[in-house]
Amino acid sequence: MYGAGDVRVENVPDSVVKLPTDALVRVTASCICGSDLWPYATMPHGTGPARMGHEFVGVVEDIGSQVSTVKKGDLVVAPWLISDGTCEFCKEGLYASCVHGSMWDLQPDEGGQAEAVRVPFADGTLVTIPATADPALVPSLLTLSDVFGTGHHAAVSGGVTAGSTVAVIGDGAVGLLAVLSAKRLGAERIILMGRHKARTDLGREFGATDVVADRGAEGIEAVRALTGGHGTPIVLEAVGTRTAYDQAVGIVRGGGTISRVGVPQYEEAPVGIGSLFFRGVRLTGGAAPTRAYINELLPEVLDGSLQPGKVFDVTTNLAGVPAGYRDMADRKSLKVLVNS
Repeated sequence: MYGAGDVRVENVPDSVVKLPTDALVRVTASCICGSDLWPYATMPHGTGPARMGHEFVGVVEDIGSQVSTVKKGDLVVAPWLISDGTCEFCKEGLYASCVHGSMWDLQPDEGGQAEAVRVPFADGTLVTIPATADPALVPSLLTLSDVFGTGHHAAVSGGVTAGSTVAVIGDGAVGLLAVLSAKRLGAERIILMGRHKARTDLGREFGATDVVADRGAEGIEAVRALTGGHGTPIVLEAVGTRTAYDQAVGIVRGGGTISRVGVPQYEEAPVGIGSLFFRGVRLTGGAAPTRAYINELLPEVLDGSLQPGKVFDVTTNLAGVPAGYRDMADRKSLKVLVNS
């Protein structure tokens, strides 16, 4: 990415193993993330080029001398966060706080929207997928890298359990997979706030019981009307804008929880007396440690009982990535799968 609206496909030097803890992964599938659209809309020209892509599945082609948990030929999924797997935070499953961690978007010479990637801290980052996995499952396996794990993190952080009433703000891939995650955890009522019918129809398939297309004050009123006037005990905010946050504050029930996983595009928002404090509202969520959830979610993906890969509505190759960005930015596509 060279700047806002300017994504190019280029030939670059091949990635290689540089450190004993590295692995080289040949990418078989990657994708464009909704969070990639923020720099696509705002990145100043002259600050790039930046390698893009933080979600990928691939085959290990080479490993460093100290790598022990993956080997050549393994099919692996790479979480969006790089983690060493050995620090005190990683041992607690808090991979977003890894003391040596990073994320793909901060790696100047690597990115998942490519033919191959050098993976730092391969033992702590990569997760092996059984060799017997059906190739048709690759789209669903790819969601474990970020969007499914992030939707699951929203639901877990929000405290979703059997019988919960939940509102999900946002009908992007993360919002839809937050619906799927809430349903998986036993939520009885799931109100999806979104206004793109094809997406909200998929949300209903994933478990949404109600859809609210209104936004702002009208949306808040509609959700409160559905919940006896008090709002929902759990709100999963999967957008990241200030208006989405304000909507979450408006629909959360007193004593409830806002779980915020949309990448925030703001630094200041109300958390004071009238907004959260006197109402006893808990604010949680944050960057999802998706590696911590892969082993839990993987069996249901492998047996087909969960199909998070349905969020991909377009498949392209590397040459089609620039058009994929345009179509996602224009809301013509929900999420673009990239076959390398």
